[in-house]
Amino acid sequence: MAFLIRTIDYTAAGREIVRDRTVEANELSIGRATDNAIHLPDLAVEQRHVGLREEADGTIEVTALGTLGFTIDGRTETSAVVPPGHGAELALGSSRLTLAREEGLTSITIRQVEKTGGKDVLRGFALSSALPSKRAVSWILAAMVVIALLTVPIVTHLLRDPVENDPDRLADGQVVMDSTWSTGPLSKAHHALEENCEACHSTPFVSVQDETCLSCHEEIDDHAARPRLARGMPPFSRGDAVQWKIGETLGKEGPLGCIACHTEHEGPLEQVAATEKFCADCHQTLDTRLTDTGLANAHDFGVQHPQFRPAFYTKLGADKPIRVSLAKPPVEMNGLKFPHDIHLASNGGAARMAISLGRYGAPLECSDCHEPSGDGDSFVPVEMESSCESCHSLVSGRNSAGFTKLTHGNVEALRAELARVNRGPRRAMVSGRTRPGQFAQGQRYYSNFGRPFGAYMAISNALGPRGICGECHLPTTTNGTPDVMPVNLPDRFLWKGHFSHAAHEQEDCTTCHAADTSGTANDLLLPDLKVCRDCHLGETVAATAKIVPSGCAMCHSYHAPARPWSPERHDNRGPSPASLAALLERIRR
Repeated sequence: MAFLIRTIDYTAAGREIVRDRTVEANELSIGRATDNAIHLPDLAVEQRHVGLREEADGTIEVTALGTLGFTIDGRTETSAVVPPGHGAELALGSSRLTLAREEGLTSITIRQVEKTGGKDVLRGFALSSALPSKRAVSWILAAMVVIALLTVPIVTHLLRDPVENDPDRLADGQVVMDSTWSTGPLSKAHHALEENCEACHSTPFVSVQDETCLSCHEEIDDHAARPRLARGMPPFSRGDAVQWKIGETLGKEGPLGCIACHTEHEGPLEQVAATEKFCADCHQTLDTRLTDTGLANAHDFGVQHPQFRPAFYTKLGADKPIRVSLAKPPVEMNGLKFPHDIHLASNGGAARMAISLGRYGAPLECSDCHEPSGDGDSFVPVEMESSCESCHSLVSGRNSAGFTKLTHGNVEALRAELARVNRGPRRAMVSGRTRPGQFAQGQRYYSNFGRPFGAYMAISNALGPRGICGECHLPTTTNGTPDVMPVNLPDRFLWKGHFSHAAHEQEDCTTCHAADTSGTANDLLLPDLKVCRDCHLGETVAATAKIVPSGCAMCHSYHAPARPWSPERHDNRGPSPASLAALLERIRR
């Protein structure tokens, strides 16, 4: 005897799949256990649920093997007999088994019941039967999230004491659970504000305003005047324009606001310098939008960058320095006579003098006179007393306390000191002999017959081309009186750029500054664009042992550090009165 077992399944598209197999036996079992002839993986079916036995006359006995019984033709039974030639339908869980005779064999066709609005037979076996429905749980959890993470922070924020800005935690903890809104950790610079959201976010759902940022960063100024900066920017694409319009409706201060470039909640990182492309977006074709600009176009230091224009004095006695391009050899009129080549020569008078002095003990170098300042970028001013007087002595005489010397840097004081030297007592011309009577020293007719050194002659000689002052200074006259030309040396040559000497300390000074071949103080010993390009090229160039990729931010800053911020220059208009941001601000207040 044998049973024909036919299983009918359906694909996701609804196509019917029929699988037939034959079991050579006169009895078989049905259940959830895998060792049954018919395996039904259903929690509503027992491990061994029903047994089928076919008698010789074709009668099929159906017997419950467990305790749940079975459903046959709509009746719940524990045993049943299906006569020969008759069919029947067994219901076991979600499966329907149809018994029939087919080509001399007893066939069992297995189908799954389609789920309808009726009672799910598996529900009684699931944990969900003892809990609320998934939909109810979802609504409960959503309500809890809205109340805890949205309603409570907003209500406590609106009811807090108005505080424009709170970086010092003067009103800490007024907003409850606001840290749950954070999109990520703050940067290292703002790490102390992690638990003090209201320090920056003064109005719910409104972007951080520039006024809030600048209440702490008072030294920051705009890159340029706001209206001019807006005209210099390239036009937005249509998509970007729409996004900015939406952002401004919600209180964002536009593409010139602080947060347009300075984003927060990106993690504990240092501030990253702007890329070369950020600067080139405006400066590559700046003259097409600002036709009156004095700035040349620039986008890559190795390809397109204007020649350096340092500021220095081009005329003797000028009131202020002017910027001049290094395209041609510049002439600096600083009022000094100073040959660098004589002082840096390894032999000669200056070298022998330096070798003889214990302070140097070797020919002079640049560092003997030029001392770096503490910031590593600039140098302290060269002072005559500390850098030059070792060789260029100002000693004018001797007294009981030691040596006396002339004042440097004050011509009026110099005149007075030279006059006092002339009036002072002179050593007798011949030792052991004195003048008689009233011609003796200190008497009525005494006269100094020493070497000619009248006050006027002393001053004229000292301030003359060959005098002690004329060794370094250019002589002149002021109202007919001998004088020296004022020294005009700017404390900063490159107004629009930054240069770090500390980053180049491994190089010799003469690599960039041709001081060893300069014979006059009129030489402006600044390297031009070509000299810098020996090592520095654009940001995208490949780095080598000599070439350093150099973006705009290596030498230029975006903000002007010299002027403090003020509302008049910043042009901070705030959100539009009709915007959602302004409405929320009025509610808060």
